Amino acid sequence: MNRHLFVLRVTVKDGERAFLMRTGRFERVLEPGRHAFFDPRHELGVELHNVVRAEFPADRYAVLKTARPDLAVALFEAVEASALLALPPAPFQLARWLAPRVAPDCHVNLDKVLYSVPWVHIGKRVDARVTDILVEIFCDGQLIKTWPRAERGRRTDPADYPPEKIAFFMRTPVWCRSRAEALGEHVTELVLGLLADHALHHLRAAQGIIGLGERYGAQRLDAACRRALEVGDPSYRTVKGILAVGADQQTAGGSVSAASAATPAHLHGPQGLFAHLNGDGGDGVGGDGVGGDGVGGAEAVGA
Repeated sequence: MNRHLFVLRVTVKDGERAFLMRTGRFERVLEPGRHAFFDPRHELGVELHNVVRAEFPADRYAVLKTARPDLAVALFEAVEASALLALPPAPFQLARWLAPRVAPDCHVNLDKVLYSVPWVHIGKRVDARVTDILVEIFCDGQLIKTWPRAERGRRTDPADYPPEKIAFFMRTPVWCRSRAEALGEHVTELVLGLLADHALHHLRAAQGIIGLGERYGAQRLDAACRRALEVGDPSYRTVKGILAVGADQQTAGGSVSAASAATPAHLHGPQGLFAHLNGDGGDGVGGDGVGGDGVGGAEAVGA
């Protein structure tokens, strides 16, 4: 490129393109060859670019693509197409990294959503990679849990809990009902009553009652459930208390045993519970201690 008086002369070689600029603004693209421009005010300028080696700056390539899209396509196919790498198998995802601490309930809080992780990491600080579709949780650089991204709520894997806690999740209300049917009629009635309303709230109590069958046997458990139903207190604590003192083994009209005398007053039924207030033995004296025939008087209440 040179100037002679008021003429600007430019030579564009093969494999080159030139941008003709006027006072810094793009005018047009110059093809290979010799070009002369009348420029009395010295307003013209020329930028030479080697298109074979793809040395266009990004901003200048944008100008070329706008002014000469056909030339931009030819440049791309000749220089860049063969150098392209294959796309990755999964699209790129923008990710955020967070550093939550694992709570005692085996969960981490990420964007107000709880995700469970294996219980061995309780109390540790972990790293969480959060994308639009996935949550990956790392501890000491090792991937320990992967969850689909959630907008709200709680995501829990029962396998993340300690072994002694997993049984609570595996023994569902359906399992409790099925097992109760195998233990006896009264066990079934009591368990069904517990699980009839707010099943998850009473699930642990139902599991506990069924577990008593392993210690005391199905026959004694069924008898204890019958007694608990008779006194109107079908709870785990009542059934366990009946079995502990042996009240389930008493028959109607039988003699009062030492175990029956030690039975708490609320297990003797409403009549036995208030017998000491009536002042008479009535049915509250000498009974079998359950279902309204209380142990009686001072002995039952603790004289």
